[in-house]
Amino acid sequence: MTDTTPPPVNGSLAKEVARLNAWSDRVKAINEPLREPDDSDEPAPLVVFDGGETRRVRKLRAEVAESHLLAELQDDDTPLLLDSPRVRKHRRKAAEAARLHRLAQDPMMRAYRTLRARRRIVAVAMVALTLALGWSTAGVQAFAAEGAAVWSPRWWFAWLVEPFMSLALLVVVSARTYLATLDQPINSPTLTKVERLFLGLTLGMNAWPYLPWSLPEGKSFSVSSLVLHLLGPIVAVAIVIALPIILAAFTRLDLGLVSTPSVPLPYRSNAQDRYTLGTAPVQVLAAHVQNMIDEGRLSPNPGIHKIRTALGPGVVGVDKAREIQRLLASTTPTGDQS
Repeated sequence: MTDTTPPPVNGSLAKEVARLNAWSDRVKAINEPLREPDDSDEPAPLVVFDGGETRRVRKLRAEVAESHLLAELQDDDTPLLLDSPRVRKHRRKAAEAARLHRLAQDPMMRAYRTLRARRRIVAVAMVALTLALGWSTAGVQAFAAEGAAVWSPRWWFAWLVEPFMSLALLVVVSARTYLATLDQPINSPTLTKVERLFLGLTLGMNAWPYLPWSLPEGKSFSVSSLVLHLLGPIVAVAIVIALPIILAAFTRLDLGLVSTPSVPLPYRSNAQDRYTLGTAPVQVLAAHVQNMIDEGRLSPNPGIHKIRTALGPGVVGVDKAREIQRLLASTTPTGDQS
């Protein structure tokens, strides 16, 4: 017996058949003649062609939907308010630079930097002075030895002439330098003459063997040799003259620091410490103001403004001055208040 069952239809083939049928119905609808609709006609059912949903249609639909969402979001400026990593890096550097600038303007920081600079200048000047005097030692030795045999006693003692003069000169320069840092410069003509004497002797002993009339026969005068041997004494003279002037200028610098006089504590047998007006407690300040009243430097029963003026600008505020006034009133005898 022969099997008449049709073979199974493939899925893709079924889709193609359905598409062909849909196009066939569409062609028939187009070829039918138009007629006037009447009331008995029912609306034709909407035919949806599955084959029209292509990849291009889906892509265009997605683009349209994306455009609508972008149009809604592009008016929001929130992303523009966020800092990028580069902006945050520059803001951090700018904030650090601003803090460093404020720190550089602080009076205490200025005083610290001034002290460091002054120490560095003094150290370099002293090293340069020592080297300059050591440089001139060789020239003085040649002058003092005066042709003595090498390794002879006179040759050895000639090396000691410049060092002991240099040490004496360094003593004078060190004293002038230190006192200049304390705003107490030495303006003594005698001390200036002593310095000039030591420097003049060093300069003369270095230059004498190389002057034209001191040269041995057969040796011509050389300006370069004379300048080379005068270099050490000239540098020493320049440092000795310039260093006190520089240090005096450092001392006169106005760093903006407010100095307050010290206030002694009331007597205690086991305490020797002292306060300043800026750190003293109210009781100590009241005692200090009372001492000023007793000495006649301040009128009795002073007001808040007079108390603040007597203690100095910026030392105490209004509240602290009012507390001092209250303590003074509580300690004043009744007969004195009338």
